[in-house]
Amino acid sequence: MKTVTLPLLLTGLLATPVLAQTTPPAGAPPATGQRPAGAPGQPGTAAPAKPILPTAAKGSGRLEGTVLDAATKKPVEFATITLLPLSGTTPLDGGVCDERGRFKLQGLAAGEFRLQISFIGYATQTRNVTIGAGLTTVPTISLESSAQKLGEVTVTGERDVIETKPDRIVYNAEKDLTNTGGTAADVLRKVPLVNVDPDGNVELRGTSNVRVLINNKPSGIVASSVADAMKQIPADQIKSVEVITTPSAKYDAEGTGGIINITLKKNNLEGVNGSVGLAAGTRSSNGNASLNYRKGKVGLTSSVSGFMFYSPNRNDLTRYLKDGNGQERLSLEQQGDGNTIGGGGFGRLGLDYDPAQYHNLTLNVQGNLFRNSGNYDQFNNVLLPVSSPFTRDTERRFRTQSYDMSGSYTRTFAEKRREWSVLAQHTRNRNVQAYHLDQFAGNTTENQAKNYREESDNLSRNVETTLQTDYAHPFSETALLETGAKAILRRVSSDYDVFNSPATGSSLDPVYNPSRSNLFDYNQDVLSGYGTYGFSASKKVSFKLGARVENTRINGNFQQQQSENSAVQQNYTNLLPNLSLSYQPQNPKKPGQTLRLAYSKRIQRPQIFYLNPFRNTSDTLNVSYGNPQLEPELTDSYEINYTTFIKGSVLNMSAYTRRTGNAIESYRFVENGVNNQTFRNIGRNATYGISLFGSVKPVPKWDVSGNVNVYYVSLKSAALGLNNSGVMYNLNLNSGYKFEKGLSVQFFGGLNSPRVQLQGRQAAWTFYSLGLRKNLLKDKADLTLNADNFLQATRNLSTTLNTDQFRQESNNYIYLRGVRLAFNYRFGKVSQQPQKRRKSIQNDDVKQGGDGQQGN
Repeated sequence: MKTVTLPLLLTGLLATPVLAQTTPPAGAPPATGQRPAGAPGQPGTAAPAKPILPTAAKGSGRLEGTVLDAATKKPVEFATITLLPLSGTTPLDGGVCDERGRFKLQGLAAGEFRLQISFIGYATQTRNVTIGAGLTTVPTISLESSAQKLGEVTVTGERDVIETKPDRIVYNAEKDLTNTGGTAADVLRKVPLVNVDPDGNVELRGTSNVRVLINNKPSGIVASSVADAMKQIPADQIKSVEVITTPSAKYDAEGTGGIINITLKKNNLEGVNGSVGLAAGTRSSNGNASLNYRKGKVGLTSSVSGFMFYSPNRNDLTRYLKDGNGQERLSLEQQGDGNTIGGGGFGRLGLDYDPAQYHNLTLNVQGNLFRNSGNYDQFNNVLLPVSSPFTRDTERRFRTQSYDMSGSYTRTFAEKRREWSVLAQHTRNRNVQAYHLDQFAGNTTENQAKNYREESDNLSRNVETTLQTDYAHPFSETALLETGAKAILRRVSSDYDVFNSPATGSSLDPVYNPSRSNLFDYNQDVLSGYGTYGFSASKKVSFKLGARVENTRINGNFQQQQSENSAVQQNYTNLLPNLSLSYQPQNPKKPGQTLRLAYSKRIQRPQIFYLNPFRNTSDTLNVSYGNPQLEPELTDSYEINYTTFIKGSVLNMSAYTRRTGNAIESYRFVENGVNNQTFRNIGRNATYGISLFGSVKPVPKWDVSGNVNVYYVSLKSAALGLNNSGVMYNLNLNSGYKFEKGLSVQFFGGLNSPRVQLQGRQAAWTFYSLGLRKNLLKDKADLTLNADNFLQATRNLSTTLNTDQFRQESNNYIYLRGVRLAFNYRFGKVSQQPQKRRKSIQNDDVKQGGDGQQGN
């Protein structure tokens, strides 16, 4: 159900509605907060079927009208319409409103009747009507919300934690109390189809080729690493997360796995209101505040947050080299431990202004700071080639800061769904990765054993400017044309310097090493245009056809040319079509059923994370760097999706296939005893999978939802002579129960199978959390206690690599057990305010890094 304001959860509003029928059809869902796929954002349950009515006198009369929300003036989709006699309660005819809030009854006898209009969350309304021999039009019917008021807070019900829509799944993070006091990484772990490993790397249906947006826009906060970005956004500021697996041509064609859109909380209500929150825990602590103001045509939203985290870590590694016969010999043993401490801040400010009817202007600014540093000691026992054992004491620092500025103008029209918009955005990101290390002979860090020093820093910049325009034009009630054009101009650079002890002489003081230092500049311009046309072939079948044309121009070079092929110049154009077909059986016994088939062709350009040639040599036996010669991937995606509502429960099933050519994959090889990790266009990546999501309320105060995703992956590289395949899966369960007197509890648990990689496998891992919340101060505040992975201190993210050259086993012990206590307080007097249609930039056009293994 739709939430007008959130702070209170009034379970009494979830009462069974008054339906306009004497006997509900078999299988019709009760009022559980679920909605049909065709009714996003509206209060109510799945669309009720046409009432089962007694035989009534027929005639040539027709009755038409429109039902609107009295406050927002928006259509009330699927409101129930019942025609009653002047006296008595036996229905004579009836139906439901369409997505425009309109209804139509035909074949009616002339005379005087009563018309009853009802829907969940609204007060039922009855009015007298006189039907003639022809058309009778009922004046617009405005339904008043049945909201209950308590003090200064208004509540009209409650959305479910997870909702399904025709083209996406929505996770309402604000409804899951186990998120309180956490970060965006904690939130994404609970989103159906999304997988987040203990390091924070994000996958969607088994692929990391996913674009993460914030409020439908790209952000400098994710320019360097998605994993680091997710640590910076507090969970308390996240409203919902949308997962779009087969985006239409309206979206940028990048992101072969799909799009994850994180929507931050924004208050569109009249008056002054806001919130403050504090959380303290064993792994992290944070504080956040928001302040919003709206009066008439002007609205201001703002928020600020700060956080700190502490993370000890330890790992070990064993490597075996293989000879020509495949025989293994122990080559390397490593053991290390250390700790990392970090923190930062995130803030945003938004202004929207409605100068006149059908006109809207917005301006938004957001920025972030993120810092972490740590010490790490590692003992190295090198056996092949034979070398003396040594220990390295390393200090690492990572600092990043970014800001985004965006503005838009939206022109709407009296004609519904017709809209024109112009948008612009400018993003800047700057980050520095640096390390300083001292090397000691043997297993010691005593100063007299020091024999080598090295330090390095890598300054990366990412400047991005976007211009976009979109136009939507309806040709009929069921036909809509959408067109648009877009330009994305990126300027990226990586300036890295290395200083190390000279090979000769007695001094260990580091000196500049020009052979390991350079400046890499990378410019990428993407010009695109798109068109989509959606129409209904019948009451049950609808289509959406589209195509996007994108021209990409790339120019990259080094200040010091490393070789004849070190410069990068590319210019290519891609035509990327997509198609979707939706079928709604309109079965009275199973309302809300939707079957959807979709195809899309998408492109994946490598982001700076994959291109950056900076060699991270803080561990000289395991180095990592990007590949500026990478080319884009092309992927064909197919999906069939079915959604149905069964007695108040929702069930969503899908089968999907992704086939990627020229796939970008991590590649490792050993050279002179050193393991090199980089990226290459290695060949083909094919995925075949099925996913199942379900949500049910066994009793009104208990909700349970779960997701299972099983898929088969085949990785092949003819050029490298490598291939690997296997079945993988991930599943999660989310359940919450509301007790009396404002007490509630929620549990989340997830299991992920071992991960198949081109050259090895990564171990399975689990994650779980338990939260307890108590509402305080007349429901204006709440106190939440959360415990994460409390049965075990660490998770071992172990990895096994197996190639013709070597076999390597590594264990990375990550400390995930944590307890946190959070307090949130909401203030301000609010009242309902209609929302305008607004547009925003959506740059989802580059393959993003996620494991944070290299500086950008």
